[in-house]
Amino acid sequence: MDKRYRTYTPEFKLKALELLKHSGKSAAQLERELGITRGLLLKWRDRYQIRREQGEASLVPTDLAALQAEVRRLQRELAIVEQERDILKKVAGISRHER
Repeated sequence: MDKRYRTYTPEFKLKALELLKHSGKSAAQLERELGITRGLLLKWRDRYQIRREQGEASLVPTDLAALQAEVRRLQRELAIVEQERDILKKVAGISRHER
């Protein structure tokens, strides 16, 4: 079974978060009205912040989201380095046995 996840544009997320902030409606009510998954609006609120520059609004990751992305990147890099280390250990072991 092939699951397809719906993706939303940054513009849609920005408008939804602005509605949450300024409409006075609850997140659950806005999610129903916008037709998005329950809880998604609050995840976006935690993940992004709205930055306004020269009258233009844009979404940028929160500090927490940026740090989490950096941790994931470092974990991937560590896994690669550990694999390389293990390969080098095996090669060193083989060359010791040949002597």
